[in-house]
Amino acid sequence: MAKKIVIDAGHGGDDPGTSANGIVEKDLTLKISEYLHKRFDELGIPNEMTRTSDVTLGPNDRPSKAQSFYGNSSDVILLSNHINAGGGDGAEIIYSLRNSDKLSNLIAQEFAKSGQNVRKYYQRRLPSDPSKDYYYILRDTPNNESLIIEYGFVDSTGDDVEQLKNDWEDLAEAVVRAVATYVGVPYSSGSSTTNSYVVKSGDTLWSIAKKYGVSVDELKEKNNLTSNALSINQVLLIPTVLEEVPEEIGEYYTVVSGDTLYSIANKYGLTVDELKSLNNLSSNLLSIGQRLLVKPTTTSTTEETYTVKKGDNLYQIALQFDTTVDALKTLNGLTSNLLSIGQVLKIPSSSSNEIVYTVVAGDNLYQIARRFGTTVAAIMSRNNLTNNLLSIGQKLIIP
Repeated sequence: MAKKIVIDAGHGGDDPGTSANGIVEKDLTLKISEYLHKRFDELGIPNEMTRTSDVTLGPNDRPSKAQSFYGNSSDVILLSNHINAGGGDGAEIIYSLRNSDKLSNLIAQEFAKSGQNVRKYYQRRLPSDPSKDYYYILRDTPNNESLIIEYGFVDSTGDDVEQLKNDWEDLAEAVVRAVATYVGVPYSSGSSTTNSYVVKSGDTLWSIAKKYGVSVDELKEKNNLTSNALSINQVLLIPTVLEEVPEEIGEYYTVVSGDTLYSIANKYGLTVDELKSLNNLSSNLLSIGQRLLVKPTTTSTTEETYTVKKGDNLYQIALQFDTTVDALKTLNGLTSNLLSIGQVLKIPSSSSNEIVYTVVAGDNLYQIARRFGTTVAAIMSRNNLTNNLLSIGQKLIIP
């Protein structure tokens, strides 16, 4: 039986939920819910929202509204979106007593891939009647597969505040990936060639352009703007960097249900560590539809190597081969300047036309690509980047 989704934006109207650090729970849960609604539509998964605006839904209204769309059958998944408070850091998922932890576990895995740590996923019982769920939205939606998703803490002393403000779409997309896997729908990253952004107080075209790695002129052209003036709640279309498709850099494999790193590595004559290194993976978690590089392209140029001997240091070796210390460290995956006798170093080819650039304050991918006559997509592909975020001091290989 095909699964259907009900998306519940927590709080609303007279009930703002928690708030701190410029984050108001009812507003962010609505944005997350609208994003999920759009993405489930794109994937062809039937879905409805309990609220589509800033309205009040009480403890009696919300469960009945949730079940007004598809009833109380077990093929309905209810996702109730919330933001946490209390000084912790990380996501939490609460699932109903009547259901297994399978979907919660998938969401936890996808949160981890998106960079959000997960404190726990768990069940909670009503103290006065331990046979019932503690939270009314789980307790009063009988038979549905109901979950509460806490995306992070508004008052976190860790990185939650930054993630909730700037990376909430990545967190919402993690939920999309998990649900698609759970219901057996092929996952794709979206059919739209643009994203949208709702202008908030303090925004400027320059700050928005920097956030998304595009230029002010591109923003203005995309939105037919004749000036730099913006108004709060104005919706801007964001040109996506994925409009520039990089050339393939080798043979890829698309993950299907049942795959593991071991099975894929074995299929292509690799070790698990080699497969993880090729794809810059930090864990063994995979998601259906994920593309893995399994065979890099080779060139006619033989890769030059150098074996470290007593007395060598990176500066001397870089000078000897007319390259830089940063280029040597990046090519060899070095995180320090320490060398050991007998260590084999790959030497950057003088014909590769690649340099290493160190990110400074104010940089974005668009500016760097323009500066070096390449594209954002080419830089992202060469450096295995999955988003446009940069950090000061970060080393980028420029093709």
